[in-house]
Amino acid sequence: MSYNNLMYLHLVTVVPCFLIGTLLLLIKKGTKVHKDFGRVYMVLMLITASITLFMPAVVGPRLFNHFGYIHSFSFLTIYTVPTAYWAIKKGDIKSHKRKMILLYFGAIIIAGGFTFFPGRYLNELFFG
Repeated sequence: MSYNNLMYLHLVTVVPCFLIGTLLLLIKKGTKVHKDFGRVYMVLMLITASITLFMPAVVGPRLFNHFGYIHSFSFLTIYTVPTAYWAIKKGDIKSHKRKMILLYFGAIIIAGGFTFFPGRYLNELFFG
């Protein structure tokens, strides 16, 4: 699959993550709506993080001529989603909350912010 196809697939999965994640931060926790949207959010986050692992870094140094610094957010996501899920299943609400907030701000807000840096697609798209 081409880089552009992967990028578009990533955008199709990460944009709903941003919207759902924002909603989850704002609504009452523990409700059916929270749990249902939370499951969708976690699955989409795993899919979007997995997609990015196939996308070579285009800005900055690369490890194995593929992985860049931004890939660390993908690995963070692949680790955090299951551990946050297991935490809530064990009733550890504090750990679940901490992990989900870290996931949202780290993998969506911070990593998403990096995608607007010069040399990246979204920077070209929005700022020409």
